[in-house]
Amino acid sequence: MNTINNPDRSKWSEILKRPTQTVADIEQTVHKVFDEIRLTGDAAVGKYTQAFDGIDLDTFKVSAAEMDAASAEISQELKEAIALAKKNIEIFHAAQRTERVVVETMNGVNCWQEKKAIQKVGLYIPGGTAPLFSSILMLATPANIAGCEEIVLCTPPDKNGNVNPAVLYTAKLCGVTQVFKIGGIQAIGAMSFGTESVPKVYKIFGPGNQFVTVAKQLATRYQVAIDMPAGPSELLVYADDSANPAFVASDLLSQAEHGVDSQVIMVSTSEKMLELVSDEVEKQLDELPRKAIAQQAIENSKLILVETEETALELINEYGPEHFIVCSENEDYFVDNIMNAGSVFIGNYAPESAGDYASGTNHTLPTNGYAKQYSGVNLDSFMKQITYQKVSEEGIKNIGPAIELMAEAEGLQAHKNAVTLRLKSLNQ
Repeated sequence: MNTINNPDRSKWSEILKRPTQTVADIEQTVHKVFDEIRLTGDAAVGKYTQAFDGIDLDTFKVSAAEMDAASAEISQELKEAIALAKKNIEIFHAAQRTERVVVETMNGVNCWQEKKAIQKVGLYIPGGTAPLFSSILMLATPANIAGCEEIVLCTPPDKNGNVNPAVLYTAKLCGVTQVFKIGGIQAIGAMSFGTESVPKVYKIFGPGNQFVTVAKQLATRYQVAIDMPAGPSELLVYADDSANPAFVASDLLSQAEHGVDSQVIMVSTSEKMLELVSDEVEKQLDELPRKAIAQQAIENSKLILVETEETALELINEYGPEHFIVCSENEDYFVDNIMNAGSVFIGNYAPESAGDYASGTNHTLPTNGYAKQYSGVNLDSFMKQITYQKVSEEGIKNIGPAIELMAEAEGLQAHKNAVTLRLKSLNQ
């Protein structure tokens, strides 16, 4: 890992730069795929599934028989682990329900707000180098709690045209209504426009590589909402001498093994801790089955030495990490003052893996610095808020004159008339 000692603030933006391609590098490809899907539907999806995934499929939809068969291929131990995670995710997300907000702003003017489920949602679950069935738990579980009517899932097939059984088992367990063997840009396009096979959805959720991230962003031009710009995974750890260097190294590597474009950063006021963690990373790296992937990600990663905790916190807030682990004797300082992070993990025994799988919090989080303005997925992500107002005769008398004056001042006579007519009718 690259060690940087007390970097000048003027260099922070360059040091903290993510190892990602620009949108311009990818947009042209996404536009091409989207345009073909809009015109030819399933034919275009099939063309790009063959091109990108190397498989020709007769049908994209996973059959009921395939869904049922997946259960037999999953060990009982894994089923129990999935059940434990699902329960914790349900508990945490169900607790986020809120009641209808009702207010009488003036006598006779009643306003309220209610949350309604988004009727049709699409989930993108990466396949690639790792079948992320845990993302189904994180997305389908709150979608069901919210009351979404259709939950469509797309995930890439393997070279034999199959989907990992853990993905199918979890999808069925979590109430996904339809599963399709479609990955990448073509999956986002299919859910955005709808095809002969794939329903059009109103909002798309889920992580993915840089192509998926750009595809989701471009989908917003076609009346489709997205959860957030969620691209390659990242982790920042702050650790002082109270940390366990082996634990810190394991956390850095847990993110590095996601993909070659992942980024991990460690910040510390302790030069000794940086050295110990660097040694541990090299030691643990050799034992990983995904060493080749993690090794490339580590090359994009940094160990940063700063002089004070105040400087560390400023740098961390500037970076806005997707995942932030703090192992410090002064943990309250970081916990109370962190402003920009997707999810925070506190202490030596809170690995980032806990949030990825089973603590209950959601692991679909903003990356690329978007933690400065986006939240991670939560129950409200699957809902929208509708406001209502009921105005009585007394109410229109109370607010009507103000409306008339404001509408006239804006030059909107029809707005004023809508009130004036009502007030006149009450004075007859």
